[in-house]
Amino acid sequence: MKTMKRITGGMNSWWLAATAWLGTAFFSLAHAVNDLPGGPAVRQLNLHPAVTKIAEEQAWLHWFMLILCSVIFVAVFAVMFYSIWKHRKSRGHKAANFHESVTVEVIWTIVPFIIVILMALPATKVLVASKDTTNADLTIKTTGMQWKWGYDYIKGEGEGIGFVSTLDPTHRELSNNGAKGVAVDNYLLKVDNPLVVPVGKKIRIITTANDVIHAFMVPAFGIKQDAIPGFVRDTWFKAEKTGDFYGQCAELCGKEHAYMPIHVKVVSAQDYTAWVDGEKKKLAAKQDDPNKVWTLDDSIKRGELVYKNNCMVCHQANGKGAAAIKALDGAAVVLDSDKSKQIAILLNGQNNGAMPAWKQLSDTELAAVSTYTKNTWSNKTGDVVQPADVKAARK
Repeated sequence: MKTMKRITGGMNSWWLAATAWLGTAFFSLAHAVNDLPGGPAVRQLNLHPAVTKIAEEQAWLHWFMLILCSVIFVAVFAVMFYSIWKHRKSRGHKAANFHESVTVEVIWTIVPFIIVILMALPATKVLVASKDTTNADLTIKTTGMQWKWGYDYIKGEGEGIGFVSTLDPTHRELSNNGAKGVAVDNYLLKVDNPLVVPVGKKIRIITTANDVIHAFMVPAFGIKQDAIPGFVRDTWFKAEKTGDFYGQCAELCGKEHAYMPIHVKVVSAQDYTAWVDGEKKKLAAKQDDPNKVWTLDDSIKRGELVYKNNCMVCHQANGKGAAAIKALDGAAVVLDSDKSKQIAILLNGQNNGAMPAWKQLSDTELAAVSTYTKNTWSNKTGDVVQPADVKAARK
């Protein structure tokens, strides 16, 4: 009987272990993610596959330096350990007593010098090439802001187009819920408006910021450039194939730093021209008449969309506060009958950038979102902010 109990107990232990292992394996498979083309790969150890010549040269330089340094490491320590072992005291060797050797001094000066030159030449070539932003086919100003990217096409085909690129709200919601049971290949990389560029064209990226230091980085292009408030930096790339490529802000810029992705869509010349035409039509359609008088209901509907696409990066959908973010529901500045106070905050920000400026939004959009906050949740002021109010405040 005791033997049977031991056998049964052993089988139960084995069954529990096997069940736990199978459950873990099933859970892993059920929530597995795939490599993201143009972005990070599962268990990626190497650099991103290069899409530009600069990125290819950087990858070659990386392996060249790694191999060269490894060879030097092995050679130096091999000689050192061989000397220690071969001439150890237990074999009767005595420590030599000698002064400087001119030959040795010359050798260990010249050899490292040659090695440094061999390393510096290709590195300098790649560095100089990566900084040559002349003769660009397209120039785009990239503005980092907490916590999104603003893109303005300032030279070349598409000149005049501008928009803000923000993390998709559904991905932020997934993150807020702890990403439980999520298997999304582009998790926290999906944006509402990707940066679109033509293939085979030299794209100059001018970086700046309107609050704190950010950094524009797309590994597949081999570019990383700081975006500093009050300063202008630039970099460039020329993608050699079409596709979607991803990056992120590479400078710790605040609590939402992880929610500031970069999505670059490289398309053919024909598709790019079609995209430019479509964007210009959209911009023309968005040119709301600042003198139009909006009704309360229409303004609230428009403001709800603006709030979801922009304000919910920080503020909650229910208008409540979170940590340092103040509540809009019941906020004095929102309930104040003096509309100019809230408009001033929307245009200029406050608390040293904790609340960012939203000057990039149109007068109609800012008026609508202001009306929405004044008449949503427990806020029932009945006040309607008109685009003309915002237009006047910009002056």
